[in-house]
Amino acid sequence: MKNSLHVALNGTPEQFQRLRELQVAFAAVCNAIAPVVQSTRCWNRVALHHLVYRNMRERFPDLGSQMICNAVYSVSRTARLVLQHPKSPWNVNKQSGAPLPLLRFAPSAPVYFDRHTLSIKGNVLSMFTLDGRMRFALRLAAADEARFHQEKLVEVILVATAGGFELVFQFADANTEGAVTKMSARGLLPEYVLVIPPETTPSLPSAKPPLSRDVPDQLASR
Repeated sequence: MKNSLHVALNGTPEQFQRLRELQVAFAAVCNAIAPVVQSTRCWNRVALHHLVYRNMRERFPDLGSQMICNAVYSVSRTARLVLQHPKSPWNVNKQSGAPLPLLRFAPSAPVYFDRHTLSIKGNVLSMFTLDGRMRFALRLAAADEARFHQEKLVEVILVATAGGFELVFQFADANTEGAVTKMSARGLLPEYVLVIPPETTPSLPSAKPPLSRDVPDQLASR
C-alpha cells in the first residue's frame, strides 16, 4: 500500500481562489524565513522557530500563529533536503564552512497543514484560509477512511493541480529516514524550490549554531 493518500477537493471557483491566496501567502512567509537559514546556518525546526516566529507574526498577521509554525516546518524540511541529502550539490558535509545558498519558494509551493489548521469530522473537511475556515464535502472509500484510524499521519499538504487543488495525506512507514529522503531519492529538487548560489546573494552576517540532523516530526507533535 502506498504511504500517501491523494484526495481531490471538489470546490467552487471562489473556494479555489481563497486557496490560491493562502498558497501565495504561505510561500511569502517561507521566503521571509529562508534568508535567516542562510545567514545563521540554522535549519533545525525548533531553533528556527525561536529565531523567526515573533517577527513573522508581526509581518504576516493574517496567516495566524499556527500557519507561521507550519511555514517554519516547510522551510526546515526543504533545507534538510537541500543541505543534507547525500546527492545534493549543496550538501554541507561536502562543503564544510562554505556559505549557504538561498532558498526561494514559488507561489505554487505546497501548503502544510496540521491538526490545528485542518480537521475531518464525518464527511466534512474543515481547513484554515486567510479569511476564516472553509469546508468541503469529503467522500472517502472505506479502505482509505480506515487508514486514518490504523496508521500514523505524518503530514497533510495542499497541492495545486491542473483542475484545482488536492490534499496529500502522508502516512508513516518503516523507513526511518523519513519522507524527505525518499522524495529526493533521484537527486531531484522539488520544482517549486529555487536554490540561489551564495555568490549571487547579498552577504549577510552569520552566527553558527550547531547544525540540525533532525527528521520530520509527527503531525500530532508539531
